Amino acid sequence: MSSTPPDLLDSLAQHRVWGLLSASARQDLLAQSQALNLRTGDVVAAAGQWPAHLWLILQGRVDLDDPELAQTHTLLAGESFGAGMTPWNLQQSCHVRCTEDTHLLQVPETCLQGLLNREPALTPFLPVPLDGRQPGSPATARASGSDTHLLGMRLQNLIKHPPITLPPQASVLEVARTMRERGVSSVMLVEQDQLLGLVTDRDLRNRVVAEGLSLSRPVADIATRNPMTLDQRSPAFEALLLMARHNIHHVPVMDGQRIAGMVTATDLTQQQSTSAVYLAGDIHRQNTLDGLVAISQRVKALQQTLSLAHTSAYNTGHVITTITDALTRRLIQLAEAELGPPPVDYVWVAAGSQGRCEQTAKSDQDNCMVIDDAYDPAVHGDYFKALARQVCDGLAACGYVHCPGEMMAMTDQWRQPLRTWRQYFQHWIHVPDPKALMLTTVFFDLRAVHGQHDLLQTLRQEVLARTPKHSLFLAHVVNNALKQRPPLNLFGQISLIRSGEHAGTVDLKHQAIAPIVDLGRIYALAAGLHEVNTSDRIEKAAQLSELSEQGSRDLCDALEFVSNQRITHQTQRMQQGLPPDNYLHLRELSNFERGHLRDAFSIIQSLQHVLGQRYPSGQI
Repeated sequence: MSSTPPDLLDSLAQHRVWGLLSASARQDLLAQSQALNLRTGDVVAAAGQWPAHLWLILQGRVDLDDPELAQTHTLLAGESFGAGMTPWNLQQSCHVRCTEDTHLLQVPETCLQGLLNREPALTPFLPVPLDGRQPGSPATARASGSDTHLLGMRLQNLIKHPPITLPPQASVLEVARTMRERGVSSVMLVEQDQLLGLVTDRDLRNRVVAEGLSLSRPVADIATRNPMTLDQRSPAFEALLLMARHNIHHVPVMDGQRIAGMVTATDLTQQQSTSAVYLAGDIHRQNTLDGLVAISQRVKALQQTLSLAHTSAYNTGHVITTITDALTRRLIQLAEAELGPPPVDYVWVAAGSQGRCEQTAKSDQDNCMVIDDAYDPAVHGDYFKALARQVCDGLAACGYVHCPGEMMAMTDQWRQPLRTWRQYFQHWIHVPDPKALMLTTVFFDLRAVHGQHDLLQTLRQEVLARTPKHSLFLAHVVNNALKQRPPLNLFGQISLIRSGEHAGTVDLKHQAIAPIVDLGRIYALAAGLHEVNTSDRIEKAAQLSELSEQGSRDLCDALEFVSNQRITHQTQRMQQGLPPDNYLHLRELSNFERGHLRDAFSIIQSLQHVLGQRYPSGQI
């Protein structure tokens, strides 16, 4: 809508803040700004996606809805929000909606900065930096890294007060009053010093008020029984992942069998990475593919935030993968709602980088389905084919492109009952031909995402019980992995791609990260390890003497360094409006970083040599 409210200059002149500007400055402000006429219900900005603008409410009313805190911040005519006015954490957590027909003046951040330079009288009325971040929070690629401090912090350091508990026989009214009096959003139910349940303000709103239940009912009737907990010595990062994966906002913290306290998503909101919690919650609330597609566009911004906060590559991979898992589960739920409940049990399985929890914003999809042996293709085939197609196409719409090798559940070969998967793995292990060896790089990195997890657990236990005993299979896998060497020339210098579209670059994914992933997979197969993440495999393998402690530390450090360079490179491209890729120009690195990259390649090369000696190709 393009009409402009009347007497706009007069309105600005009478405003308590903008009236401090000179008449010429107000004219410049209007010349560079845009007047918006919005209707009731219109969304001005979504959480985590606020443009770099300041908005002045000329007429009407705007609500900043914070779904985590279940709070609404109402702003009226004459008030402002956005750049210079709204802190970064609120921009990440609040949706902005018009609750009346509203006239806004949208002022670009660049215009605002110019006004500040010219009109110092304006400075006291803009309480936060123009980009919304508080001092010390990540603003550039050389940020303070406070996010990393949180992810390394123990949960016990986030507990703000002793546990607030009531017996399960307490009434709903008593619980509500306790929350109000103590200023908390949850109460734990305890009997004989045992944690039995958890009640949150959302439970009171959704399970009591919305259902019209009596306030005299025992709170146990509406509580979440046996809530998920974490040990107080666990890193805060684990709480973040638990909240994002399960769409929860409260995690009881334990000290052994004793309740130590409660950590909520609100306790983490000062850190940028907690936008993953809100993002996962938004995904859970979507009821259409279009809604999921819109939310998936925020994954790149999430990766940029994590990168700018210097979050480790290990943690970044887990956070980004958690969002992929959430999108996958919601697509499955929407498909099941349309097609009906599954006729037999199944499990949707992530493979490749998603299976390993090592995704970045540049990822395709690798997945499969393991179906209960009660599956009858003639009776059940059409259902599971339609389900898989809908989910895989939905992931593609969300930016996870179809696997070029068609290793997806929508491909008939990778949507099979447990008995067929047993035959697949038996063949791959006993007849390791080139195709089988290629498939091991995808289907030996499996993790259950949705459905009957026991189906995959049974399969993995059987496979990992076999692989350590088959030295010939392991020799083939090693020989195949050694075909991908790190890019070092005879003089130990980094060798660049010589021709083609990416000439003069290093392919960080295939030339650096993939060889480390291969090493981790080989260690896991040789020792029968259940770990799927590469770093976890390498660390566990050292504990079982599959490689030395020093080799484990070196290889994990090499993976972390190379992965961080990949994430930083992708972030820089996205900031330039370019699609993320894996091709690094060495000019992007300092001499110090180039030296570390060369050292990482040397570590990979050295450990490849060790495995080559353990499983010599002459044995094949």
